[in-house]
Amino acid sequence: MTDLPLFGAPNEKAAALARGITRMFAAMNCSTIWEMPLANGRRADVAVLHPNTDFTLVEIKTSLADFRADNKWPDYLDFCDALFFAVPEDFDLTLLPQEAGIIVADRYGAEIVRKAPVEKLNAARRKAVTLRFARLAASRLQRIIDPELPLGPD
Repeated sequence: MTDLPLFGAPNEKAAALARGITRMFAAMNCSTIWEMPLANGRRADVAVLHPNTDFTLVEIKTSLADFRADNKWPDYLDFCDALFFAVPEDFDLTLLPQEAGIIVADRYGAEIVRKAPVEKLNAARRKAVTLRFARLAASRLQRIIDPELPLGPD
């Protein structure tokens, strides 16, 4: 049986980091979803809904090459209160932009090493991302409960 999730990261290294990130946020009483599509067509690696309805997005970078090849992270800022980069322990943290927090993760856990700047979502955007999160979670649960039920894409 594979260790990769049903709805998850595109490769094993990213999935391992996502697992550690999910464990950290679960310990903080938060709910997470991997690979959450956003209204602007982007897909966040990990979306986090906090008990107070704050919304965090986490962009996973498994290597320097992965980070350099991807400049779409500013597109996430309009859909969260806080944005983090999550990287493995051997990543050079000085390369990550100040506009985001930093999480160092592995498959067993994660630690916030730099807090993210907070820009509160307006009420309409908060409602929209929270509903998107809830519908996606419900859809994925339904696929687990009844894999034969035809559902739309995530």
